[in-house]
Amino acid sequence: MAKKSPKSRLTLLEGGAGAATALPALTSIDLFCGAGGIAEGFREAGYHCLYGNDIMPEAIQTFAANHPGAIPDCRSVEDVDPAEIRARLGLAKGELDVLVGGPPCQGFSINAPERFMSDPRNKLFRHYERFLEEFEPKAFLFENVPGLLSLADGKVFRQIIKVFSQLGYKVTAKILFAAHYGVPQERWRLILLGSKFDEVAHPVPTHYATGRANFRGGNTMTFQLTDLDREVLKPAVTVSEAIGDLPRLEMGEGSDEVGYTMPAHSDYSRTMRNPEAVTFNHHAAKLSKQNAERMKHVKPGGSWRDIPHELLPKGMQRARKSDHTKRYGRLKPDGLSGTVLTKCDPHWGTVFLPDQDRTLTVREAARFQSFPDTYKFLGSRVSQYEQVGNAVPVLMARAIALTLREHLTAHAPAAVTDDRELAHG
Repeated sequence: MAKKSPKSRLTLLEGGAGAATALPALTSIDLFCGAGGIAEGFREAGYHCLYGNDIMPEAIQTFAANHPGAIPDCRSVEDVDPAEIRARLGLAKGELDVLVGGPPCQGFSINAPERFMSDPRNKLFRHYERFLEEFEPKAFLFENVPGLLSLADGKVFRQIIKVFSQLGYKVTAKILFAAHYGVPQERWRLILLGSKFDEVAHPVPTHYATGRANFRGGNTMTFQLTDLDREVLKPAVTVSEAIGDLPRLEMGEGSDEVGYTMPAHSDYSRTMRNPEAVTFNHHAAKLSKQNAERMKHVKPGGSWRDIPHELLPKGMQRARKSDHTKRYGRLKPDGLSGTVLTKCDPHWGTVFLPDQDRTLTVREAARFQSFPDTYKFLGSRVSQYEQVGNAVPVLMARAIALTLREHLTAHAPAAVTDDRELAHG
C-alpha cells in the first residue's frame, strides 16, 4: 500500500495543498532512533532523514519500513565509525543540517561526574559526541529525561553542556511538555538545542495544558502558562478527541489492519487518519480473569483505589492510598493520557479505556504519541508497545524541527534555500 502520510498530514497541519512542497529539504541523522518518533516529526517539518541507528532489531524494522529513504543501522552505536557513515552518505563536514538523538540515561554517571567522558558507563553520550565531531552539523537536538538534571547534583548536566560548547555550539536547554504542542499526553522531555550560529529558542506552546512538573527545573526550565495563555492558545487535545473515532473492540478483537467504522470526530483525529481509510496495530489484548474483574470497579479517572480491597493483589493490599496513583487506572475522556508506558499492563499504570472494558491497543497508544495512522509498527506486540512507549511524541518533535528550520533559514540561508527536492522518505 502506498504511504501517503507525510504529504497529506503536513498539508493538514500547515493548512494548504501546496504547503508540503513549499519547503526545501533539510537533512538529519537520528541516533538511538527507536521506531522513529523524532524522524517522523522532522519529516513532517520537511526534513529528509539520511540515517538511523538503534540497537533494538524490531525498532529498526519499524524505522526502516516507515522511513525507506534512510539507511537503517541495527547495531550498537559504539561499533559504528562516524567517518565511514559520513563517507557513505557523501557529506562534507558541516553539510549535515541537524543531528538528533537521545542516549539512554542509564549511561550517565552519578558518582564520578569529573570523569564523565572517560567513564565507560557514559559511552553512549561519548558516541553521540563522536558523530558531532565527525559531521559538524549546523545544529543538533539532544533529548533526555528531566531526571538528567538531578544526576550528581547537576554536575553531569553541566559537563554535557561544557562538551557541546567546546565543540563550538551555542546551547540552550528547556524541559518541554508534550501537551503544549497538541500531543494528548502528559509527558516531559529535557531538550537541548545547539547551533553553530547562535542560540536557538525552543518552540513556544501552541496548546494550553498543565502538568505536574515534580522534578528539578520544573519551575525554572519549563514554560509557565498563565490565564491569558488559556484565552489565546488552543485547548489541549483530550483522550476522547485522540482515540474516540477508532473502531470499538472487545477484548481479543482487532487486527493488524483495521478499517475505520465511524467518521473522524475532531481536528486531531482528522489529522491522524490514513487517507487509505485503514489503520494498523489495533488489537485488544485479553486480560486475566482477575484483572478483568478489577477493571469493572474502576471509574473514568479512577485507579486501584476504586477496587474492593479483597480483589487487589496481595502487595497492593498493604499499599497506602497515596501510593501508586496511576496503577489500574482508567483514562478520563476529557483529560490527557498519562505518560505512555513501554508495557500495557494495568499493574504499571493507566491503561483502561474510559468507555470500553479493555486496555489500550498499540494504535491507541500511538495516537497518544501523535504517530499518524499510516505508521505501522513491526515485531511482536510486546515489542510494539515498547517501541511506542520509548518514542518522542511526533508533534513535539515536529515543533522542534520547525523551530530549527526557522533558525537555520535565518542564520544560514544558503544552506536551506537550494533547489533540492523535498524528500519524504
